[in-house]
Formats: sequence, structure tokens, C-alpha cells
Amino acid sequence: MTYLLASAATLGVLAGCSPHRGPVESSFFRESGALIDTGEFGTATMNNRAYMTGEKQWTYNMAQRFASEVLTTVNFAFNSSQLDAGAYDTLREQAAWIKRFPEVRFRVYGHTDKVGSDGYNQTLGQRRADAVVNFLVGQGISRSRLEAVVSYGEAQPLIVTEGRERRNRRTVTEVTGFVTGHPHLLDGNYAAVVYREYVTSGEPQTTQITGEQASSEDAQ
Repeated sequence: MTYLLASAATLGVLAGCSPHRGPVESSFFRESGALIDTGEFGTATMNNRAYMTGEKQWTYNMAQRFASEVLTTVNFAFNSSQLDAGAYDTLREQAAWIKRFPEVRFRVYGHTDKVGSDGYNQTLGQRRADAVVNFLVGQGISRSRLEAVVSYGEAQPLIVTEGRERRNRRTVTEVTGFVTGHPHLLDGNYAAVVYREYVTSGEPQTTQITGEQASSEDAQ
């Protein structure tokens, strides 16, 4: 009996001295069957399925195309979430691109510079991202395609400095995936996208000579 009590006490001490045990290690101190799933299995399965169906690659390709064809970043004045004229121009281009691909979902990330407290900058980054989302919605983009707005506050500066830096005061719009039902269900919206891109790819390059080019040739 004394030996069993001592063993139990030893296990209790070990349990108290290991506050950072993982889910598998801690299951030693639980009843049998208590540990069902740590979450890693489900996440791995989800990622495998996304890769096998091609969704991961499609998302990556679309994100690369979006970033190469339009400006994805909008900058802000110090301590402001107001959109300026340059921001309006950029966001109109983003909205036009987004309208061309009704199957794609997006996320807007808000950022700040290092001036101010962490809490204040988190809120400011959120306001900036909200301003972008609201403008895109005003351009006719469904809010359901603009995923939950995320703010990194001051945590991810482009330029490492403690002072004011306009390039750090920004939002970034990114492709995050596809709307529900796409791509395996070829619905009317996606069929229209495929047809439109097909027609565009067949349009010949213009051979028209501008007035400036004609003047240059005449000078030669």
C-alpha cells in the first residue's frame, strides 16, 4: 500500500512539473479514450484534399495573377483611415478585376506604422481595412466575397523604423480562395468567365499606327 501511495505521489509531482506537455503526453494522465483528435489530423486531411483537387494551386495561381495585374496596396496618411485620390484609383482597378472573376474570394489586411500603442494601432489597422472593404462593396462587389477583415496593426512593417513611415501605413488585398460550389460545379457565372477569357485570348493585337508613331516614321 505504501508503495502504491508513493507511486501515486510521484506521478502527481511529475504532472505538476510538466505544465507544457503536448496533448499526447498529457493523455497519460487522462482516462482511456479521452484524447480523440488534436486537430492536426483534420487539418492535414483538409490540406491534402485541397491539393489533390487542385484548389490550392488554383488559389495560388489566381493570387499571383491578381498581384501582377493590379496594385494590391493602398497607403494612408498618418493616423488616418481616410482614402485619398490615389487609393480611389487603385481600388477602382481592384474592383474591376474582382468583378471579372465572380468565383474568387478576397481578404483585406490592415497595417500601421510603429507610432502609437499596440492596441491603438490594431484598431487603426482594422479601420483602414474596413474602409477598403466598404469602398469595394460600394463598387458593386458582394460583401460575402470579401472575407473576414484582418488587422495586423504594427506587427508587419515593410520598412523597419520606429518613426512615421507611409509605406507601413497600408492595406493589402489578397486572393484567399473560391466561393462555395466552385470550381467543380460549372455554374452560369463561371461559364461566363471561361467564355469571356476565351474570347479575349483570340482578339488580335492592334496594328493601328498612332499619330505619334506616324510622325516618328516620317521624320526618319
